[in-house]
Parts: sequence; structure tokens; C-alpha cells
Amino acid sequence: MKTPLSKKNALAYHAEGRPGKIEVIPTKPHNSQSDLSMAYSPGVADPCLEIKDNPEDVYKYTAKGNLVAVISNGTAVLGLGDIGPEAGKPVMEGKGLLFKIYADIDVFDIELNDKTVDGMVSTIRSIAPTFGGINLEDIKAPECFDVEDQLKEMLDIPVMHDDQHGTAIITSAGLLNALEITGKKIEDIKVVVNGAGASAISCSKLYLSLGVKPENLVMVDSKGVLNRSRTDLNKWKQRFVTDRNISTLAEAMKGADMFLGLSVAGVVKPEMLLSMNDHPIVFALANPVPEISYDEAVATRKDIIMGTGRSDFPNQVNNVLGFPYIFRGALDVRATKINEQMKLAAARALADLAKQPVPEEVNIAYQVTNLKFGKDYIIPKPNDPRLISHISVAVALAAMESGVARKPVTDWDAYREELGKRLGLSNPLIRQIKARARKNPKRVVFAEAENYKILKAAEIVIDEGIATPVLLGNRDLIIGLIREHDLELENVEIIDPRSEDERERREAFAAQFFEKRKRRGVTLNGARDMMSHRNYFGPSLVENGFADAMISGLTSSYPATIRPALRIIGKKKGTSIVSGTYIMLTKKGPIFFADTTVNMNPDVDKLVEITLQTAETVRQFNIEPRIAISTISR
Repeated sequence: MKTPLSKKNALAYHAEGRPGKIEVIPTKPHNSQSDLSMAYSPGVADPCLEIKDNPEDVYKYTAKGNLVAVISNGTAVLGLGDIGPEAGKPVMEGKGLLFKIYADIDVFDIELNDKTVDGMVSTIRSIAPTFGGINLEDIKAPECFDVEDQLKEMLDIPVMHDDQHGTAIITSAGLLNALEITGKKIEDIKVVVNGAGASAISCSKLYLSLGVKPENLVMVDSKGVLNRSRTDLNKWKQRFVTDRNISTLAEAMKGADMFLGLSVAGVVKPEMLLSMNDHPIVFALANPVPEISYDEAVATRKDIIMGTGRSDFPNQVNNVLGFPYIFRGALDVRATKINEQMKLAAARALADLAKQPVPEEVNIAYQVTNLKFGKDYIIPKPNDPRLISHISVAVALAAMESGVARKPVTDWDAYREELGKRLGLSNPLIRQIKARARKNPKRVVFAEAENYKILKAAEIVIDEGIATPVLLGNRDLIIGLIREHDLELENVEIIDPRSEDERERREAFAAQFFEKRKRRGVTLNGARDMMSHRNYFGPSLVENGFADAMISGLTSSYPATIRPALRIIGKKKGTSIVSGTYIMLTKKGPIFFADTTVNMNPDVDKLVEITLQTAETVRQFNIEPRIAISTISR
């Protein structure tokens, strides 16, 4: 259950325990005098001298390469406005927390008491040797443009003003996917941008890079459309002046295909939506209240593709989808800057990810059964564990291809593995299992295919290319579930053990089972009845070579699942008992637990055989087992 976002709870969250949200922790041993001598004096002299002779060695001997400065002067904080550097510090600490948990990037937040461009540039330039990258945050326009541009020219490390480019990258991904859904071409669409601040201008620039024609983009600020009659426009706004003879937002919206709102609540009225072209794309990003509410927008236009900045509605535009992974990729190839190619690569990688089957953990987090690419899912969710590998890899590759990478990636598989390790997402054993499965995909019977979770697992198996599922159960029920949840299982084989189509094979399996078990109380009629059950029919498919393996046990008990397999397939030759193995994945590697649940109260001989069977299983994963046996006295 979510904690209510009350003022009391928010203040308590920040104040209780250690105040704030971030801390600095050592990364090297520091318990002995020897450790301290290495960390400081005299041991620290050696890396200092190495760096003096070769400045690039600072990345080898210090944390610079994984350290980003989040810098703000507090002049444009979170819609709160100019609240000053101290009041903006909680936001900067929060940004640091997001960098760490989503991309394992360390952060120092730095709040500057300076509103001048020259003062900010001078200070940031002076402290830049400390950092591998600079994330500018919550600096008001137009000063933010000059600060970023000057620093990008002066420094040889990535500099990005996230308020500008983060929203631009995320909305670009959403725009690309919305266009694919509606069948529109980017060079043909008419775009209205309401708001002319840092984010709006950056979004508009990136849309032009994607292919929007300048004459098809209209920008509106608090005084109206940026047109030729305006004499109050700075150099940044002047780039987006339109030649059209319009002056109001309502006029601009007529015949538009896309609306981007980075302004104030309630400025868009239903009649404005109705004046837009068919299948309008609307990103209303004023927070916490959009330019038009989601409910009002979808009630006004059934054909709308709608996005907001809120997590309680579809298609949330959330900058956390971008900045951690963009900096991760830039830092990992030691890029000298974050350029247009890298931003476009991030947008396209995000768009591509939204079209892939969604991990079940994401579905569970959002309490849905199956998120699917479509008008209500054009942007990935922030908790998608695949973001770091997809976006960081795309950014790193774009940095290399555009010539700004000083440390190119040479092994992309190893790099993806490294990214996974940073967040604890990677496990060599799972990777090994999947790699072996992809080389020789087997036919696997999913015996409980009348259950959504099983069908979702089958979809993932197909998407990852690790097996060929065979779905067992009532055909109509299974097809109904596939359609209900829009699963990509249209061409998967479905077998209904009770159907007339399977009568001949069912009879053959029953006769075979009767021959095996007739001296143990099984009659032919009893065998026929059993073969109507999935947990008997499934193992028979495996036993007779129609499949290579079977998965069951989600909706049936352990004995009801394993007993039919033991009766039909039996034990491996040369063994006297059957045992199982549990695998626990830990940060230090896998731990294999021998399963005695099939063998109640095993004696010494059985324990020895179970142990040896488990050791043999471990060796199948190219791991030499180290065995520990524990007992519990009663």
C-alpha cells in the first residue's frame, strides 16, 4: 500500500535518521594502519605522481570516471520556481539518489549561490577536474542555454542540462512510437508546443532533428504564438517564430497532429482537442496538474494518444528513463560530450524497448496482466530492468560512431554483462543456461496453459528464443486467454488431451501406461482416464519423443505433479532414487541445494546418492562442486 504523499510524511522521510538522502562510503579496506597508509599518506603519493605524468590516469586511480556533479542555482526548481540554492538541495540529493539506484553512478550535488552566467560558468569550470560528467539541473532559461553551451565548449567531459534534454529524449521516443501506431510520417505532422522554456526549446530542437519540418512547428508562450509580430523574443525563441498568421493557442491547435505541453494546468480546452487532426498525439506535461486532464482528454477524443508527467496514468513522461542511462553510456566510453547523435540514439532505444514483450516484474509492479505496445503503452516504465542495457549501449555506440569516445567498447556482450552487474541484474549461471538453450531450443510442454502466468512465460520463452512451447489444455480457454491479454502466441501449438483430435494418441499412451503399471493396480480403463489429465498426457509426450521436457506445478500440488512423471518416465538407469535440486542465485554465485522432499527420512545410503546426483547436476553447469552436508538433530 502506498504511503500518502502528505507534507508530514514527506518531511519525516527527509529528516528521520540521517538527514537527507545520500552519503559517501569508502570503497577500499580501511580497518588497519596499513590500509590507512595506503589510502592517504604515504601510499597516496604514488598514484598522484602517476597522474602528474599522465593526466588520463586520473580515471585509473580515482573515482572521477564514475562521478557526476548535479549542479543547480535553484532558480527553476520542479515547478516551484526560484526558491534558491538551499531550498533546491533536497531535489539535487534526490537526483543523486536516482543516478545511483538506476545506473550505479556516484554523485556530489552542488548548489551555487550565483544567478549570473559568467559566475556559474567560471565556478563549474574550476571544479570540473573532480568529475567525469556534469548534470545541470533546475537553472532557469535563458541562462541555462548559455551556461550549457559555454561549458560544452570549454570542458572535455559530458555536460547535459537534464531539464532541457531529458524531456526531449523521452517525448521523442513517445512521438516515434505514436507515429508508428497512427501511421503518420514525421515529416508531415504539425506540432504545437505550449511553453517556451528550456525543456520546450530542447524538445522542439530534437523533433526537428528527427524530421519535423520547421514550418510545421508552432511554439506558444504565455503571451501567445511566437510569430513575426512579436518584438519581445530572445535569440532562443526567435528560432521558432512561425510565418503563419496566428496568435493564440486555440488557432495553433486547429489541424495539429501533436500537442506538447510544458506550461500550466488547464490551458487546453476540449474544443481545442476536437479541432486537431485524427488520432492526435497529446503530451500534457504540466505537473502535478496537466494542461488538460487525462480523463477529460480521453473522454473528448477516443482516438487520442495521451501522455502526462504522472505515474497514475498511461504513458508517463519521466526523465528517469533517460539521464541515468545516458550518463552511464557516456561515462563508460569516456565521451568528451553528449551530442545530438547520442540523444537521438537514446530516444530510439527507448522507443524500441516499448515494442518488446514486457518482463512480468514490470506487469506486477503496475498491477496489470500484460503491458503491450499500443496507444496506452508507448513509453517503457521506469522500473523496467532492461533500460540500462538498452539505452546505455545505444548511447555508448553513438558516442563511438560520432567520434567523441576516448575509451571504445570492444566486447559488447561483456559490456552488457557489466551493466547488469552494476544493478545486480546479471547472473552468469542464468546467462549460461539461456545461451545453451538458444543454441539448441527444445520442445517444452507447458502443462497448465489455461493459466495466464504460464502463457506469459511461454511468450517470454519465444521472445528470448530459448525453447519452443507446446501448450496443454482446453483449446478454447487458452485461445481466449491469449486474445484477452494480447499475447504473442498465435502460432504456438496447442494440444487438448481430452479432444477428439487426440483420441488416437491418448489411446496409445494409455495402452503403454497400462503395460507398465498393470501389475501395480492400474487397469486399462483407469489408464485411459488418467491420459485425459494434463499431468499424465504431458509426460507421455516426453516419453514418446513428441517433446523434450515438461513444466508443471503452478496450479497442482507437488505429489500430483511429480507422481505421474515418475510412473510414466521413471528413474534414470543406474539410479535407485529420484531427487531434485534447488538453485539459489546470490551475488557471490549460485548455491545448489539437494532436495530430499521426494525421499522422506532418507537413510545414509540415500543421502549419499542424493548428494552425488546433485554434484552431477552442478557439473552440467561447468561448475566444480564443493559439498557441505548439514543435519538437524531432533
